[in-house]
Amino acid sequence: MLLIWSDPRNVRIAVGVFLMVYSLYAFFRPALKPVTAGGRAGDAIVGFFNGVLAGLTGLAGILVTIWCGLRGRPKDVQRATFQPVAVAVFVMSALWLGARGTVTADTIKFFVMGLPFLFAGTWLGLRLFGRIDEAMFRKVVLALLFMSGAVLVF
Repeated sequence: MLLIWSDPRNVRIAVGVFLMVYSLYAFFRPALKPVTAGGRAGDAIVGFFNGVLAGLTGLAGILVTIWCGLRGRPKDVQRATFQPVAVAVFVMSALWLGARGTVTADTIKFFVMGLPFLFAGTWLGLRLFGRIDEAMFRKVVLALLFMSGAVLVF
């Protein structure tokens, strides 16, 4: 519903700036204690807003990824949290867009064309994941968040 009322350019730039600022802050800030407040209610609130942002922008796991980092979760737990969230969001979005009639033959063609690259990237990511420690994982996640934001802004 927000897509109908919002200016996509402004949303894209605002989300991009947020991601870039957060990534830079998190990368250069001193080590902080993990966020312990919020509990399940905090998780649910972040999940809700992650869904709103995902529906608005297609960025399926951004807020959950940030939240997992703030909570100080180990890399295995982070990945086991935000990957299923992203898959669920993408499945729901595909079903919603399909039901609304916005999925065309070209959409399916481009999706199929992109699958080999998706599989190659997934394979590479899985190979690298086992070889990096917690600190490197945090840096990689922040770099990817920053690049996502930069692509949205520029």
